[in-house]
Amino acid sequence: MTIEAFDRVHLDGMGIDRITEDEVVAVVRDALTCGRGGRIITPNVDIMRRAAADPYARRHLDDADLIVADGMPLIWASRLGGNPLPERVAGSSLIWSLSAGLARDARSVFLLGGTPAPGGTPAPGGTIAGRRTAVDPVSRRPAAVDLATGRSVAADSVAGRSAAGRSPAVGRRMITDGGLASPAAAARPAAKARSAGARSRAATARAHETITRARAAAARNRALDAAIDQPGAEGAALTSTKDSSTAGRERPTPVAPDRAAASCGAARAAARLLGASPGLRIAGTLSPAYGFEEDEATYREVCDQVIAADPDLVFVGLGFPKQEIVIERLRPHLPKTWFVGCGAAVNFVAGDVQRAPLWMQRTGLEWAHRLGVEPRRLAGRYLRHDAPYALRLLAAAPRRRNSRHF
Repeated sequence: MTIEAFDRVHLDGMGIDRITEDEVVAVVRDALTCGRGGRIITPNVDIMRRAAADPYARRHLDDADLIVADGMPLIWASRLGGNPLPERVAGSSLIWSLSAGLARDARSVFLLGGTPAPGGTPAPGGTIAGRRTAVDPVSRRPAAVDLATGRSVAADSVAGRSAAGRSPAVGRRMITDGGLASPAAAARPAAKARSAGARSRAATARAHETITRARAAAARNRALDAAIDQPGAEGAALTSTKDSSTAGRERPTPVAPDRAAASCGAARAAARLLGASPGLRIAGTLSPAYGFEEDEATYREVCDQVIAADPDLVFVGLGFPKQEIVIERLRPHLPKTWFVGCGAAVNFVAGDVQRAPLWMQRTGLEWAHRLGVEPRRLAGRYLRHDAPYALRLLAAAPRRRNSRHF
């Protein structure tokens, strides 16, 4: 399902959806209600630069259902070009607002990424529905271990059914709109598993219908948010997605289990999201060891854990382009799931990396904060490559504006 009802702003030959954060949340919630999955990509200047120079990187944008601008230089370039984007929509904000939106529907998320647990054990492990998982050495499938009792629990029984009524994945099967696919079909590469007609472009009329419903849902959600957030309302107040400018602000939420401090970054992030969004279900958490993708057996086990959890939405915070490649591998097996490549967002939520102050986020200086935190890793990329590209993008914007007048 490619969403085409939103007008796209074209920068350096790449389209970005003119969409707000509220509308992103509404689109995802509406699509899940209809049993449709999708993919969101949040390009910043660095991703745009790579996509412009490398067709292999560009294909990730071409495959996305929603493309939103995570970077103030992209917003400025759209304004200078006379076709402004409404706001910055960062992955580090979406992880909060999408979690809050799905919490209202009692849906589930899976967090993949973040700092691995102490010890750096390369064997994959994480949590499914609040339990630590490991890989069964015989079946090679995820097995869950109750953190309180130490007893093994079948991963399928732990994950349970999602709020939408979907059954957990069984073995290597996958559930599609046409029923259960064969193991051979499930193993096909993503390029062959999704036909060009079914995946690459939805009909314009259907897209308009989707967005009409989404915008109506956004209005209903705002009304519901206002009612629930009132003091004295039944139940705990939930985080509103109404003000997207504060969605990425660090929230002082409690971390319930004491053992979370010694767990992986994804588990710590999940605990904070649960504190901020009562009703949210954590289908699983996993912070694989660095370089896990270099070993095929470990890579497969990581993907199998996500598939077995059968989440409604997966936040993949492994950095571009690794996270996008992982999403490509998972999508054929989870056609009703939404995926968000969120970069460092899992580390931000977990508290392992401090996000820039709000004033730096709003003024487009978040890159300077990150450069100050990780100068050795980011100096070459930001100063040698990204800054010149951003300047060229801004310089070309007035020419694009003038060309439309002729």
